[in-house]
Amino acid sequence: MEEFLEQYPIHTKITVAWGDMDALQHVNNVIYFKYFETARIDFFKQINLLKATTEIIIGPVISENQAKYQYPVTFPDTLIIGVTISEIGNDRFMMHYYTYSEKLQKITTVGWSKVVMFNFKTGQKAAITPELLNALQQYEH
Repeated sequence: MEEFLEQYPIHTKITVAWGDMDALQHVNNVIYFKYFETARIDFFKQINLLKATTEIIIGPVISENQAKYQYPVTFPDTLIIGVTISEIGNDRFMMHYYTYSEKLQKITTVGWSKVVMFNFKTGQKAAITPELLNALQQYEH
């Protein structure tokens, strides 16, 4: 686990809830997208993309989500979601999620999202600012 934490300096711990499991008694596939969302928001907070304001004019939106399930996860367990960045463009970038199970001691699920910067006032895509670009490049893989 130490190696995982070193490789993914921004990560989020999530405790698997009993209600996250489905009738087949493993974490339901759709729940991983909630886990990824939690990790994504934690990442954005840590790089100051989401500031404490009541009116966000420019912010991230997800245009695509994917997941690859490698091993089933069951309750009880604690997952650590590591995040990396790739394919940084003018107005978009890819986020990658690596789900590590403390119980299984391995990565169980990987996922990725295409994130597009969006101006909520104009309804148009927005360019990545130099500050955001610098922050993203620190976690680029």
